[in-house]
Amino acid sequence: METIRIGIIGAGQNTRKMHLPRLQAIPGVEILEVANRSLNSAKDVADTFGIPHVRDSWRDVATSKNIDAVVIGTWPYLHCEATCLALESGKHVLCEARMAMDAREAEQMLAVSRQHPQCVAQLVPAPFTLGIDQTIKELIDHDQIGNLHYFQADYQAAPLLIPGNGLHWRRNKKFSGMNIMVLGILYESLLRWLPKARWVRANGKIFNNTALDLDTGKPVKVEIPDYLSVQTELENGMAGSFLISEAGKHAAPPSIHIFGDRGTLKIELKADSRLWRGSNEDDALTEVIPTLSKKGSWRVEEEFICAIRNQEEVKLTPFSTGVEYMRFTEAVYHSCQNGGDRLSLESSGRA
Repeated sequence: METIRIGIIGAGQNTRKMHLPRLQAIPGVEILEVANRSLNSAKDVADTFGIPHVRDSWRDVATSKNIDAVVIGTWPYLHCEATCLALESGKHVLCEARMAMDAREAEQMLAVSRQHPQCVAQLVPAPFTLGIDQTIKELIDHDQIGNLHYFQADYQAAPLLIPGNGLHWRRNKKFSGMNIMVLGILYESLLRWLPKARWVRANGKIFNNTALDLDTGKPVKVEIPDYLSVQTELENGMAGSFLISEAGKHAAPPSIHIFGDRGTLKIELKADSRLWRGSNEDDALTEVIPTLSKKGSWRVEEEFICAIRNQEEVKLTPFSTGVEYMRFTEAVYHSCQNGGDRLSLESSGRA
């Protein structure tokens, strides 16, 4: 089996926890180079994972003649530039979720990937529902809850805190762009079972509105909401809403409900999501346990390597899906900025 040589651009938490150990466990895979936000942090990662070469610039990894593929584990601000340079240098790319800063960057990444079809281009998928996605889709497609009326996504969590009240990168617009909390992740999950959105209308609030910029040590204004309410309509006419917050404690567990004219699905959102179903005649929902053959799992790194070896195609998640969730996210962002205007995703303007 031909050895696949990999370089790491940005060894963030998910890269260290998931990508590095899982890639190193695959036969015929070698991780040879790493560049991180600082040279010292790159050396720490190299020492921990036995990576032989530390680079002081991510560009050196993206263009290295010694590697075949790169894993981009940085924050979104670097995803587009690093991905495009790596693809143009003939490297396969696995890029962390929150594809880009905005839809324009995402579309650029997709265009460059299509200019280099010999290179695998994959995004890290939304993880919550991997185990039950196939079961949810089959229940919907087989008319188990009837004609679809609406969905309700509810995801509330405690504030993102950094010791010393530093600004978390997910609420720092210069690193996260137009991404708002877990909105893109939730929408990506929905796209596995339901059609795309036709229009959105959104309102956001910023409760925790100042924090310390960790780069400068000075207080800065927070621009990304920590409370978000979204109304939408899908291409099949189905209505939907999102309520997302990172400003409260003791909220109900995150979930998505899908309501049809003959029943309801409840999807619990956590590391190993659970699924319930009930018909209109039932007094309560009953848990649905996926059969072993239908139960999915996290296999991001395996899928990436198998795609490079032409053993399978990327399903979770292709760049085309990333563009869809970035278009949705950007429309929500602009609606918030414009006082809750209803914005069309079909024409990228007001509906």
